[in-house]
Amino acid sequence: MPSPDTAESFYRVRRLPPYVFAEVNALKAKLRAAGRDIIDFGMGNPDLPTPPHIVEKLRESVQDPKTHRYSVSRGVPGLRKALAGYYARRFGVEIDAEREAIVTLGSKEGLANLAQAITAPGDVILCPSPSYPIHAFGFIIAGAGVRQVPLLPLDGFRARLERAAAHSVPAPTALILNFPSNPTAQVVGLDFYAEMVDFARHAGLKILSDLAYSEIWFDGDPPPSILQVPGAKDIAVEFTSMSKTYSMPGWRIGFAAGNATLIAALARVKSYLDYGAFTPVQVAAAAALNGPQDCVEAARDTYRKRRDVLVKTFAEAGLHVPSPPATMFAWAPVPERFADLGSVAFSKLLMEKAGVAVAPGLGFGEHGDGHVRLALVENEQRIRQAARNLKRFLAEG
Repeated sequence: MPSPDTAESFYRVRRLPPYVFAEVNALKAKLRAAGRDIIDFGMGNPDLPTPPHIVEKLRESVQDPKTHRYSVSRGVPGLRKALAGYYARRFGVEIDAEREAIVTLGSKEGLANLAQAITAPGDVILCPSPSYPIHAFGFIIAGAGVRQVPLLPLDGFRARLERAAAHSVPAPTALILNFPSNPTAQVVGLDFYAEMVDFARHAGLKILSDLAYSEIWFDGDPPPSILQVPGAKDIAVEFTSMSKTYSMPGWRIGFAAGNATLIAALARVKSYLDYGAFTPVQVAAAAALNGPQDCVEAARDTYRKRRDVLVKTFAEAGLHVPSPPATMFAWAPVPERFADLGSVAFSKLLMEKAGVAVAPGLGFGEHGDGHVRLALVENEQRIRQAARNLKRFLAEG
């Protein structure tokens, strides 16, 4: 039994394994403290500045003392209407701003609080693996059991879901989806979403879809929303975020839209936990959604250029990185000669020997081991320097 004087003595903390990324981050801090230059592709923390017109709207709004008071837990009406406008323009989906939309403190908070709202201890959730940690651990914190279903190859994913559902006791209550995917950068079309809605209907599941990377895409058509599928709003809710689209990660603004019952459940829980984001931040977020969108295209173009440089130079250095069609991430297999190390040990070796930090795939679930995730948050010059470091390391190794 854990000591009563440690954090692990508490039930919900005991359910959380050691945070894989903490081990790599500790090494990064140690090396930097020793004066090492670490080129950091580890955290998906956008380095692009928030567009000036959004910052200016924040500055303008914050001058009004009335905006310094408590805000609204569900989000100010103007921002919810702006979200509905975005869905109408981008996806052709009608969202009732009063009943089918809510503002969250980033999509991460929304996912975790909806898990709290709809989960009873012992419930079973279906979650793709690999996936962004909060997708599974939001439900684990809420007391659910999570059945991880291998995501790739995508062909056959429904069959694996059906098998998992058939062998889960009790029967699962929810399915989590995330496309474009963090960490794999996998994209899907409307046919895939239609198949997921059909599966969920037959299995009696709710769907939580994470669409945080809807605007960071490079190849083919823009990624769709699951809410474009006829009848999806009967069972699905979708989370989006300002963080990547508008380079606003520290502003902590996200949304949930879709099924009115799920939105109401999230609103009920949030009403006990927060008074909403700072009003000027919400006003600025509405200005972002309603205003000129050339800043989104500019960010997309920057990530595209970084992607192309990274894929090319890393390949020349000896590290194969499949070209991601979307997101601000690349998902690369650990080189065969290092495969026996696993993703965590390989990530640490890469940092020690090449000064390059990546995120170990194991941190995204058991089926992520054997890969590393690289975030496109270093400029092209730094990417080329990382490639030179890699080339020396791989030549010596």
